[in-house]
Amino acid sequence: MPYLQAILPDRRLEPTIPRNRLMNELILSITIEPLKEGGYLATSTDIQGLVAEGRTIAETIEIAQDVARKLIESYAAHGDPLPPKITAAVGQPQRRTKTKIAVGLPFDPTPA
Repeated sequence: MPYLQAILPDRRLEPTIPRNRLMNELILSITIEPLKEGGYLATSTDIQGLVAEGRTIAETIEIAQDVARKLIESYAAHGDPLPPKITAAVGQPQRRTKTKIAVGLPFDPTPA
């Protein structure tokens, strides 16, 4: 029963979380801010080291998801403990969450 099998299917890793407590997704908090030179930067207090930069908010979120997944894989591969927010979320039932989304406009909304 591999550790975080849904994320890292390496069967050589020792199990530290029972299979019935594995989850497929968790919600991490990220902060997205515009950069002066253009684009956006995402960081997180939930998982140290998560830094992602993209041209659009949507791209930045997608990159942040990939970085978070890679960081979690790295924790598992090196036998490091998971960050507290992730450990607390493992095995918890999925919950409702509120979020904001970015929507690109096909026109310039500023008055002429």
